[in-house]
Amino acid sequence: MLPLLVTLLILNAAFNVIVWPTFYRRVSRDPRARDANGRPTRFLTVHAILIGAALLLAAASLVAAIVAATGTGN
Repeated sequence: MLPLLVTLLILNAAFNVIVWPTFYRRVSRDPRARDANGRPTRFLTVHAILIGAALLLAAASLVAAIVAATGTGN
């Protein structure tokens, strides 16, 4: 069961690191991302916060996978 847990946590981290930065680039280029003065809109801000949270969870997943794999959490 432990190898499955470690594998799933690593896959989760990899997925988030691969997908979300690409999505952010698309969101930041969207016309709704900036107002007429070039300032970030709520559209960009909300997406940036959500993507940041996903990347934070990816980092936590990777740390949890390392802890589980090495057994240092006991």
